[in-house]
Amino acid sequence: MTNSKEVKKADTTIKLVIVEDFKLTRVGLRCALNANPDLDVVAESEDAIEGLKLIERTKPDVVLMDLGLPGMNGIEAMQKIREFSNDIKIIALTSHDREEEVIAALSSGANAYCLKDIDPQKLADVVRDVSEGVCWIDPVVAQMALNSLPKIDNIGFLPNKAQGEGRVPLTEREYEVLKHLVTGKSNTEIAKELIVSVHTAKAHVCSILQKMCVNDRVQAAVKAVKEGMV
Repeated sequence: MTNSKEVKKADTTIKLVIVEDFKLTRVGLRCALNANPDLDVVAESEDAIEGLKLIERTKPDVVLMDLGLPGMNGIEAMQKIREFSNDIKIIALTSHDREEEVIAALSSGANAYCLKDIDPQKLADVVRDVSEGVCWIDPVVAQMALNSLPKIDNIGFLPNKAQGEGRVPLTEREYEVLKHLVTGKSNTEIAKELIVSVHTAKAHVCSILQKMCVNDRVQAAVKAVKEGMV
């Protein structure tokens, strides 16, 4: 018989684990996220080693992982999570926006990269998107990456131009979607910006991923930035 005390919310609830060493930040995250009826923080830890045990035991949908943890850092912890699960989504939550940390986090299996000053409701939206397979990068971080690149003539990537070898033939609308994707916008936000349905925005994103030969939004954003497509 199922213990009714263990069934806190509906089956559609997104289960979360928070790994954060500062208690005040941890408590704030828990309260802000649990204020949403569809989100449930089932466990929290102040270090990665204990956090990994909790994650294996509770099997959450999403993990919020601080990077600057004592002992084992967040990057190492994410790599450990990926050793036993590719289904658990990971949000790197940090106060750092250094390019090397962004790349390290995404390379280690993070599905999203958020700065800690993110609006609580926006974080809740990111959690929902990430749980559905969307990858997300904080717009501040994405803009930083863009600003650090040398300016490149990207006319070859624009539609209706001769496409050279290795160029990605995106339509004009897909190019608009890609620019929003690079700045970390979700499908819902892209739909609002372009005044189209969420279904249409999602279809454009899928088409972009296929044409760019990448697996997800993060890879598309990184490739677009590296190759000067935006």
